[in-house]
Amino acid sequence: MYAGKKFKTVEEYFEDLPNDSKIILQKLRQTIKKAAPKAEEVISYNIPAFKFHGVLVFYAAQKKHIGFYPTASGISLFKKELEKYEIAKGTVRFPLDKPLPLGLITKIVKFRMQENLHKEEIKLTKKKK
Repeated sequence: MYAGKKFKTVEEYFEDLPNDSKIILQKLRQTIKKAAPKAEEVISYNIPAFKFHGVLVFYAAQKKHIGFYPTASGISLFKKELEKYEIAKGTVRFPLDKPLPLGLITKIVKFRMQENLHKEEIKLTKKKK
């Protein structure tokens, strides 16, 4: 898909995708933006990511699936709801031939926002002491 190419922007990343993957990934991107409107969209590890007091989620198009990377905590808390997908410690693989579970993705992103906010509050509290 993007062998050896280094992306500087999310738009550059999307320009390089085949149309079928691009359409699905745009749905995922819009769902994340809606769930985390204050998050900053960046390229990290050469794939799109959203940051809000640290990384919220990464996402990427692969040959046979869409990769969604909400960190290990995002997977473990929603493990039951994700069981019909191929999952690993910090990865969910959504097949290209099935609709994305947009409601579940929204819940995971909102959880990650709260988790990052909580971590930020703890850091700030420790600095005050």
